[in-house]
Parts: sequence; C-alpha cells; structure tokens
Amino acid sequence: MSQDEIVTGSESIYQGRVVRLRLDTVRLPDGREAKREIVEHPGAVCIVAVDAEGQVLLVRQFRLAAGKVLLEVPAGTLEAGEETAACAARELEEETGYRAAHIEPLFSMLLAPGYSTERIHAFLATGLTRTQTHFDEDESVELETLSLAEAERRALAGELDDAKTVSSLLVALPRLRAAGLA
Repeated sequence: MSQDEIVTGSESIYQGRVVRLRLDTVRLPDGREAKREIVEHPGAVCIVAVDAEGQVLLVRQFRLAAGKVLLEVPAGTLEAGEETAACAARELEEETGYRAAHIEPLFSMLLAPGYSTERIHAFLATGLTRTQTHFDEDESVELETLSLAEAERRALAGELDDAKTVSSLLVALPRLRAAGLA
C-alpha cells in the first residue's frame, strides 16, 4: 500500500521575507482528508570553517525562537538562483571575515520535514584568509574559535543546541582527521 499523500488543495496563509506558510489539504492513502501546515523555505547553507591551526570558526548570536544565545557554525539563506557553494563562500565571509581557498560539500539534509521544505547544504572550508565581515543589517554576530577537539567534546556532550552545527561538525571531523587538521 502506498504511503503517499495527495494534495487536493493549497492555501497561502502568510508570505514573509524568508518563509511562506501554506495550508495544504491532503488525501491520505486510506481516503481520509487531513490538513498539513507547510513552511516553505528557499534553503540554506552552513559552513565548518577550519584554520591552519585546527581552530573551527563559530558565531555566537541570539536566536529569538530558541530564546537564547547560541554558538553555531556560520550559515545563511540561499538567494534566488544562487549556487550552494557560492552561498557558502558569501556567508562565510559575511559572518566571519574569512575567505576560503577550498570549499567542499559535506552533505545536504532536510531540517524538519514534518512541516518545512528547508534543506540545508553543509560545507567544509579550509585554506582561510582574513578579509572583512559584512553583516546583514539585522545581524549581531560575534566570532568565536574553538579547537576541533573542544568543538567535538561540546557537540558530543550536548552542549551545542544547534542541529546544523552538531551534525556538520561530526560529519567534517573524519575528513579533517584524514587531512591532518584534527
């Protein structure tokens, strides 16, 4: 038996600067109808940026939805038509003031597929050169560095609350170890 749900109707509820909320009516496999609230998001990137000394660049910023300051890998939303690697390079420089000689993909994943279309593309950035930050008008971000060992310890101890940060760090570590950076 197929588990697919068939959309029989869709209504736009809200259109914001970054997200759109829609309410879909679906037919379930057994014929019943149900409602699904879907947050449409253009997608995002996150970057595990590691310098020559094995320090990972992180950003500290207040996140209203979480109600607190979080320590995260740099990240940002894709612009219309923007390639993911180009977005990663742009966001890295905007938020940290560093440019990377090498940016390689780590993975791509859905963040909350129960209600959101957002897909985040994780990258590893190395060969860093200092430039200048270019924060968005509504951003207040502080750069912080941690050794890869400390970042891993915090991720595994549950001291980092941000899912993209934990998952991208843990996926990047074997590559960094193989390259002699961790």
